[in-house]
Amino acid sequence: MGFEERLEGHRVDLTGYCYRMLADLGEAEDAVQETMIRAWRKADSFDERKAGLRTWLYRIASNVCIDMLRSSQRRGLAMDLTSASTPGPDPGPAVNLSRFVQPVPDHRVLSDDGDPAELAVQRETIRLAFVAALQQLPPRQRAVLILRQVLGWSAAEVADLLNTSPTAVNSLLQRARTTMALPRPHDVDLSPHDESLLSRYVEAFTTHDMAALVALLHEDATMSMPPYLWWLQGRAAIHEALLGGATVCANDQLVRTSANGSPAFGLYRDGEALGVAVIDLRGTGIERVTTFLEPSLMPTFGLPMTLEQPVRM
Repeated sequence: MGFEERLEGHRVDLTGYCYRMLADLGEAEDAVQETMIRAWRKADSFDERKAGLRTWLYRIASNVCIDMLRSSQRRGLAMDLTSASTPGPDPGPAVNLSRFVQPVPDHRVLSDDGDPAELAVQRETIRLAFVAALQQLPPRQRAVLILRQVLGWSAAEVADLLNTSPTAVNSLLQRARTTMALPRPHDVDLSPHDESLLSRYVEAFTTHDMAALVALLHEDATMSMPPYLWWLQGRAAIHEALLGGATVCANDQLVRTSANGSPAFGLYRDGEALGVAVIDLRGTGIERVTTFLEPSLMPTFGLPMTLEQPVRM
């Protein structure tokens, strides 16, 4: 296998790492491409006896991401940026999408083979809420937490990668753990109950049965719509908002996809692309609905910009 092919074999995993660091697929892919360019330029000096290719690439990628984070503001979800809103017809002004964690198609950041337990960890740690929580950490703490707790690297390996000591790595990890905890992994595949829940969600949404839709939510569920800072918490507030917007959504359609290890839907209004809704499930209900009102996301998820006919699922 040639050197370029070996580099390409690490692209998906590197993209997942950079996405967790940067919370934006476009920036993550830019970071990976810069990593590949630097690696190619330094190919003649690469000595596999000193460090494996994977370690060498992650060292480059870490430096690229940390450099990028020096000049960027922290991304988050709406609930990380402001307090809950009051239900009403006006979501307020839109803000720059760079304020928000951006959704990512699973296949761009998650390997489709490997140990099921490791895949479960990978999926849980790509979810929107976890990626948003990572953004609260300083860049080096962020890198250490991802490398140690998500990717399973040893303290010595991370120390070598970041040009520091294992003691310093363990200190950074401890500080990161005081800010956030790893989620508990769930099964990689959705259960029959989950699929039934999603089917009922689509049915309620497309028939505009707001009572049935709200019944699928957890009592403390949240709903948000980037690029608006507007967000709601709790069944009552969400129900009120949905009732107020029911006529606006009368011709909306949903097309199934996946994002951030969660089920998701392309959203269309009058056959035109509107955005992508990510559905986070917890136990017996829906915990969070995050609707990214950005039509340009559709090609990223392999979705069309227009629908010629209604799609029912």
